[in-house]
Amino acid sequence: MMDMAKTTVIIDDKLLDEAMRISGAKTKKQAITTGLKELIRRKNLEALSQELGTFDLALSSKELEKLRNEQ
Repeated sequence: MMDMAKTTVIIDDKLLDEAMRISGAKTKKQAITTGLKELIRRKNLEALSQELGTFDLALSSKELEKLRNEQ
């Protein structure tokens, strides 16, 4: 079972409506959860990119295979 917390926050209605619209979320909870997951995903990618240096994380499978074969 997931740990969950009930939290009360004040969020700009227009901001939340826009997040729901562009994410396709049907509930406020779903929009907030999607936003938090996306923030975490982006920060993890950013940290990985910094760790790898100038390595491009947007390589196609063909480009990745080419790099593997060069080593």
